[in-house]
Amino acid sequence: MARILAPNASPMTFRGTNTYLLGEREIAVIDPGPEDPAHLQAILAAVPAGGRITRILVTHAHLDHSAGVPALKRETGAEVLAFGTAEAGRSAVMQRLATEGAIGGGEGQDLGFAPDRLLTDGEQITAGDLPQALEVLHTPGHTGNHLSFALGDTLFVGDLVMSWATSLVSPPDGDLTAFLTSLDRLAARDWAVLHSGHGAPVTAPRARLEELAAHRRARHAQIRAALEEAPGSARQLAARIYTDVPEALLPAAARNVLAHLIDMHEKSQARPRGPLGAEAIFEPR
Repeated sequence: MARILAPNASPMTFRGTNTYLLGEREIAVIDPGPEDPAHLQAILAAVPAGGRITRILVTHAHLDHSAGVPALKRETGAEVLAFGTAEAGRSAVMQRLATEGAIGGGEGQDLGFAPDRLLTDGEQITAGDLPQALEVLHTPGHTGNHLSFALGDTLFVGDLVMSWATSLVSPPDGDLTAFLTSLDRLAARDWAVLHSGHGAPVTAPRARLEELAAHRRARHAQIRAALEEAPGSARQLAARIYTDVPEALLPAAARNVLAHLIDMHEKSQARPRGPLGAEAIFEPR
């Protein structure tokens, strides 16, 4: 396996997007990363002499993971495999909110992404010339179309789990209910290592999965307590709760809070005053 780091460092992408190459002579690429000529050349240069890229696997349709697909496909002719387009895999609740149009979101979505073939949960696929098949896991939460790819006890987990930060969950593409379900699903299996879309490998997977789930549930309780003190919008609650977060990151924090509020609304723990939307004022139930 080779890992190529894209030159797209930012507060949301850490040091950049990780692109993974699997195989020796027939290569599968996981997440070609952003549209960047230098990164494309780095991927091509990492292919061994006499080798070729035959498949491009995409964990999810965010621009920092999938925008590099068209150029890599043009260079190699490789087949592109993913769960679906940027809007695929949304729950009924999130699809309704997206249709109503008042929920906002859409940060970083690659709306032009279109895979050659759709993958399904539990499917076994060949990856380059590896002797072992990859298992496809549908792991929504960060986005509805998010996939993870298991190679034995090694999991390529995209942006669902990272060692350096928690994932952005921004409705309607991000879904906190689905996110927690995906974490619980992964925690039920024994993994040796998780290779993330950003940052270093997670070498203590169970502990990290449990930590992320506990963090979300603690945040849930924190939001509930803040609502008991005074009603507020996602943006107002984020400002009250995320007191140690730089101001530039508060919009992302507000999207995470909104994801919690929607989950609480569906569980009859909170309700908006008026229609459910990004700027709705919520109160406890």
